[in-house]
Formats: sequence, structure tokens, C-alpha cells
Amino acid sequence: MKKQDIPQDPSALNNVTKEVTYAVDESGNYTTGLSTGWSVKAEALDVAWQDIEKRVADARKKVEDGEASPLLFFMETKLMDLTIVASYTGFWKWQVKRHLKPGVFKNLSDRKLQKYAELFEVSVNQLKQPFA
Repeated sequence: MKKQDIPQDPSALNNVTKEVTYAVDESGNYTTGLSTGWSVKAEALDVAWQDIEKRVADARKKVEDGEASPLLFFMETKLMDLTIVASYTGFWKWQVKRHLKPGVFKNLSDRKLQKYAELFEVSVNQLKQPFA
């Protein structure tokens, strides 16, 4: 692709970042250029974000219905899984999974709640009542 043909299609990341693309300059040499996006990639990114938004909405409903603790909502919002949460908090994966149960979460110590709150960058009160 020639440098002047580097795609500049708008995308969800348009104002956030640009990506480096290799192209051929006027002399026929490889060079780099910045691209704001490419329509095919933007469409794929939009589909991925729709999936993430659905997962967050599903997690919110489960928390509101009392089927899961607020940890599930924050994990989905921050795009984290059990392994990531466990590694950042120092809890075992089985402990994090257990803390996803509303009854267990309700009885967690302030020290444990503080670890989660720091990870998700919220206060303990926001962690306990995320939709208040």
C-alpha cells in the first residue's frame, strides 16, 4: 500500500490512539505512517464492544436480582476474569469465585473488601452498593 493510501476511517478509538502502518513511499522504500482506523477493523471492534456491553448489562442484572455479588459487575466492567482478579488481590481463584456469591460477599471483612476496592478503583461503599 502506498503511504497516501493508508486508511483513515473513523472508529471507536479515533480520538484515543492511532496505529502505525507500514507503507511504501514515493521512492518505493518501506516507511511507516499513522492510521486512525480501517473500516473492517472498526466494525470488528464495534462488535466486540457490543459483546462487552451485553456482558456488563447481564452482570448488572444478576447483581440487582441477587444472583451474584457486585464483584461480577466490576469484573465485567474492568474486563477482568478470575485469574486476573486473583493475581492482583492475592486471593486464590476459588476464593474469588466464592466471593461472587452474594451471601459470602456480604460477610467479607473490610480488609478483603478494601483489596477489591483498590483493584477496581472504587471506594468500599461503591463496591458494596454499585448502583446507589
